[in-house]
Amino acid sequence: MSRASWHLRANALVGAWLVAAALLALGHRAVPAAPWLLVHLLLLGAVSTAILVWSQHFADTLLRRPARGGRTGLTARLAVHTVGALAVVLGVAGSVAWLVVAGSALVAAAALVQVGIMVVQSRAALPSRFGHAVRYYVAAGLVLPVAVGCGVVMARGEVSDVVHARLYVGHVALALLGWVGLTVLGTLVVLWPTVLHARIEPAQEAAGRRALPVALLGLVLVAAGAASGWRVLVGLGAVVVALGTAIGGTVMVAQARTSPPRTYAAWSLAAAVVWLTACTVAFGALVVTAPGWVAAAEGFRVLVVPFAVGFAAQILVGSLSYLLPVVLGGGPATARRTAAELDRGAVLRAVLVNGGLVLFAAPVPSAVRVLASFVVLGALVAFLALAGRAVLAARRREGVPVPEPRSSRSGAAVVATGLLAMVVALGVAVDPAAAGIGSSTPTDPVVATGRTTTVAVRALDMRFSPSTVEVPVGDRLVVEVTNEDDDVHELVVENGAGSGRLSPGEQGTIDVGVVGGDLDGWCPVAGHRQMGMTLTIVASGAPTEHAEHTQQAERPDAEPDVMATPAPSFVPHEATVAPADPGATTHRVTLAVTEVVREVAPGVTQRLWTFGGQAPGPVLRGRVGDRFEITLVNDGSIGHSIDFHAGALAPDDVMRTIQPGESLTYEFTATRSGIWMYHCSTMPMSMHIASGMFGAVIIDPPGLPDVDREYVIVQSELYLGPQGEVADAAKVAARSSDLVVFNGYANQYRDRPLEAVAGERVRFWLLDAGPNLPSAFHVVGGQFDTVYREGDWVLPDGGSTGTGGAQVLDLAPAQGGFVELTFPEPGTYAFVTHAMADAEAGALGRVLVAGG
Repeated sequence: MSRASWHLRANALVGAWLVAAALLALGHRAVPAAPWLLVHLLLLGAVSTAILVWSQHFADTLLRRPARGGRTGLTARLAVHTVGALAVVLGVAGSVAWLVVAGSALVAAAALVQVGIMVVQSRAALPSRFGHAVRYYVAAGLVLPVAVGCGVVMARGEVSDVVHARLYVGHVALALLGWVGLTVLGTLVVLWPTVLHARIEPAQEAAGRRALPVALLGLVLVAAGAASGWRVLVGLGAVVVALGTAIGGTVMVAQARTSPPRTYAAWSLAAAVVWLTACTVAFGALVVTAPGWVAAAEGFRVLVVPFAVGFAAQILVGSLSYLLPVVLGGGPATARRTAAELDRGAVLRAVLVNGGLVLFAAPVPSAVRVLASFVVLGALVAFLALAGRAVLAARRREGVPVPEPRSSRSGAAVVATGLLAMVVALGVAVDPAAAGIGSSTPTDPVVATGRTTTVAVRALDMRFSPSTVEVPVGDRLVVEVTNEDDDVHELVVENGAGSGRLSPGEQGTIDVGVVGGDLDGWCPVAGHRQMGMTLTIVASGAPTEHAEHTQQAERPDAEPDVMATPAPSFVPHEATVAPADPGATTHRVTLAVTEVVREVAPGVTQRLWTFGGQAPGPVLRGRVGDRFEITLVNDGSIGHSIDFHAGALAPDDVMRTIQPGESLTYEFTATRSGIWMYHCSTMPMSMHIASGMFGAVIIDPPGLPDVDREYVIVQSELYLGPQGEVADAAKVAARSSDLVVFNGYANQYRDRPLEAVAGERVRFWLLDAGPNLPSAFHVVGGQFDTVYREGDWVLPDGGSTGTGGAQVLDLAPAQGGFVELTFPEPGTYAFVTHAMADAEAGALGRVLVAGG
């Protein structure tokens, strides 16, 4: 196989990774973990494959000695790396830990084998003027396994949030600055002057030797800071890495002065180094100034796109734009043709990529950032089409004229600038208020009072708090916004005032001006307004129409906010259940049906029909053979009834509907064990259950062992009507629930967690009250060694093998059971229904596990 043919196939693999990344970028909203996949398709796939191919190519050229194994060995290493990279991507996407570990091992192995080959190659080679550049490749290959190891530990998900954040910082820094950065710095020692056709002076060659130890020292400091938890070391290391980059950068500037850049390859390489230096300094500053490691890791995410696209993608595309014509061969005329194809629209593409990235990173409206990202993507993807044209040009006969540039470089720059201006204009047109354009909606003249009302608003958990602020008409309103969330936010008001983009921890001040009427505010970041990040400014003392608007706003239709937290005074439904009284064989209980207006989610109230004033109703408990005497008293406004699944008897009398003011006695003997549902059976039954008329009866199985803690979790749905009113019957019939909840309130145990101690045995009794949706109870980070479902042991204490486990207890409406587990270590363990849309609709809680 010829050199051109082999390189064509090898770089086709790079192109395949780039195509996959481009396609994912276009459809990323429909793909889980899309940001992670995008970065790794680019860096782990395309960039790392190119590093293996071209670092070996440059090592062979600079050392003037072929590597052991030649192209056959390199092909084998590429195959191992590709299989490993695919395994990592698929393993993370499918949450298959062993696949991630195996793939990571293959990726690290391919790099280490290449390091070993280069070391042997260097020792056997004759002295070479630029042989020192190979040391960069060796150092980069040694850094990669450390970065991969950090990634593997993160992927396994067995560390605390702080340790995860430290691993994340170390992983990304070592991968980008070490594996990619060192390789790039070593390659540019000879590639940059070659692209420019510039001389390499002895002083410049010496600078190339000095840059490596400086950059390596910086990487050691970064790794030490992440390992020790000392963030100052990470910042210092980033500065030292930037200094090493600057040493090489000064050489590049000196060479560019004698031979100015004239091709896309040169402009792309230069821009990539600028992005590398700027992002490295910003990385160090973010880590040092963050309030903690978790915040540092979150803050670092804003640099991922500039790092990955501005630096890594541009260095890859720029290098290949020069190198492909070289390896395709075919003589000088063919090389000129292929180079000309890859240089088409050079200025236009370079300006669009870098100008678009600047817009993406700037505090501009979200719509502008989205449009800018598509411009950058299009300009980069153009390389793939041009590379295809270059390959076709290389196969044409000699004598085909080299294409001439169709426009001047200055003209192309003007066109690119115009396109970017259009991006800004279109983005502003989509959301003018986010850009500070607009006018106050009130048309009546407002008399200024001369006073200033200042209010403080927090951005937290995808909400503004408070979500409503009041200001006297005529007062000047100043809003002080603090972003306490872990995401970037912004507050704009419909009159055009805005805070600007606020990173986590940042503060901003909005001068709304003199207020003459009610105003709306929101976060313009894509999707945030739709998730509920809105603010209402109520003008008190406004004309009648405003007062009426305010009065109506106090009682809107119920709109659940699953991200909101309950008031400090909120008391969660008691989930702890006491053991059955061993001395009681008859249980006499009075259940009064009452109608109450109760909060079911933060800020959302509903009129509930209840047993005993609570929903779910009281938990009853006994043993097989116990007798239950239940007196039902209807203190409601309509007819109700009760049905005990724990009793077996004719329903004609005891389950009849009784009218307000009436009562009945329901007697049964428990003959079967399990957790049983009781509920109102008056038609429409679904409406009564959806309004809170359900509860649980626990009949202990004979020989039920003692545990350290027992909790009862009853899952149900809420079909919200207007604030303070009954459930929406149409929604119930359509099975269109607004909330899925545990024990009657959305996410109450997320904000008021249950408790346990590491090593304790905990039993969760589960009942699915419905009326319509199934449940799939799961504890995140926990494994059930005992499962009891619908009257029988599905998994008794590890099962027949003693090592069996279960991850979910699945229940249809009206089914119940229990699970047992031991929490292995202190921490916070979430519990959910693993029907994830239902979990996200309110069926989520937490268990805080303390040390034993």
